[in-house]
Amino acid sequence: MHLLKYLSGYSPEIQQQVRQHIDAGTLPALLLRRHPELHDIRSDKALYDYTQGIKNRFLRQSSPLSKVIFDDKISMSHHALGLHSYVSRVQGNKIKAKNEIRISSRLKRVPEPLLRMVVVHELAHLKEKDHNKAFYNLCTYMEPDYHQFEFDLRLLLTCIDANTSPYTT
Repeated sequence: MHLLKYLSGYSPEIQQQVRQHIDAGTLPALLLRRHPELHDIRSDKALYDYTQGIKNRFLRQSSPLSKVIFDDKISMSHHALGLHSYVSRVQGNKIKAKNEIRISSRLKRVPEPLLRMVVVHELAHLKEKDHNKAFYNLCTYMEPDYHQFEFDLRLLLTCIDANTSPYTT
């Protein structure tokens, strides 16, 4: 398994810095300094309320959310930590459309900024389906530190793969 697989899109210099932290055993401490506390969102209802709060602040005019849940079936084997789906169903002569967001259950025990980054990412899909410039502009509008938090989440996933997560109980 490639130790830096979550960082493959970053420059060789960044990858080298991360490798030095891994070799020195300092990567978990670096994450703990940046994000010392876990969030307390544990239930699907709490996650829905949290997500709805962000949506109401930044995307009030977008389509409503019908469901936001933690999902045990989402894993890194799906190359995702969150999924947005747009479900259309025919009921009689009407089409009912629902927006659903599923967040990996692995994110129940991470710092709040890292959960927020994934929620913001999935909410951005309400307006922008593709990962294009407009999509990332929307993400940084909702969370100015979006790219730093994404990087930190990638560092955490690297720690998890190396069995050195600073957030295990």
